[in-house]
Amino acid sequence: MSHPYRSVLYIPAANARAMEKARDLPADAIIFDLEDAVAPDEKIAARAALAVALASDYGARVRIVRINGFATEWGQDDARFCAEALAGRADAVLIPKVDSAADLDRVAALIPDTPLWAMIETPLGMLNAAGIAAHPRLLGMVMGTNDLAKELNSRFRPDRLPMQAGLGLCLLAAKAHGKVIVDGVFNAFKDDDGLRAECEQGRDMGFDGKTLIHPAQLAIANKAFAPTEAEIDLARRQIAAFDAAKAEGKGVAVVDGKIVENLHVDTARLTLARAEAIAELAG
Repeated sequence: MSHPYRSVLYIPAANARAMEKARDLPADAIIFDLEDAVAPDEKIAARAALAVALASDYGARVRIVRINGFATEWGQDDARFCAEALAGRADAVLIPKVDSAADLDRVAALIPDTPLWAMIETPLGMLNAAGIAAHPRLLGMVMGTNDLAKELNSRFRPDRLPMQAGLGLCLLAAKAHGKVIVDGVFNAFKDDDGLRAECEQGRDMGFDGKTLIHPAQLAIANKAFAPTEAEIDLARRQIAAFDAAKAEGKGVAVVDGKIVENLHVDTARLTLARAEAIAELAG
């Protein structure tokens, strides 16, 4: 993963003003939403508004379009719209409620060239996460934690214990197949402490970033999913110490009283690469 996905912001495709303002927001990626954020009687108009918006430059931000599911009356037309009107303008198409790799096949048949992302938000989708992540057209996975909570009939807990099994299955699947995976939204957009805690939990688990519902959440997510100065410093010292040890014919080094082996150096190099990618994006 060369491009950071620390912050992935949902923007309703029916809201032309919000889409215009998003061009100046510090989001790593934007999900232009044709699905949940658009009322049924605005679906068709939202496509037209989105075509106009994506004719403009969004800089280095990744442009992802979430279509309606194929079980709805708008899904297939959304897919054709992405393949035709948005060809070359959208970087990826996000498919909601993916239950199996077959759901990706159906969309891929109508959108032959654009990379696909999958929303994993049902128990069946999580049980089939490995097959979904292995799909050759899939680039990334998005956790739909609101829908998962509904499906599980679970209560909200700050530690998200009821959905840890599902989150873990999807993380394993994404990492096994080298796909981007971003965490679900945090609904209380005025609760900075709660957002920060959930971002830190997601980062500790291994997520690449977090989906967001409000621009006010961007700064916290960007910081939480970026390497800290301490992590960058440690990575540099680990690499230097290991290189020095190798030059002396040794297979391990010691940094801060801890053993450093090949696997630690690999992680250190990834940390530095991530920091460089974030710096490049900010520049």
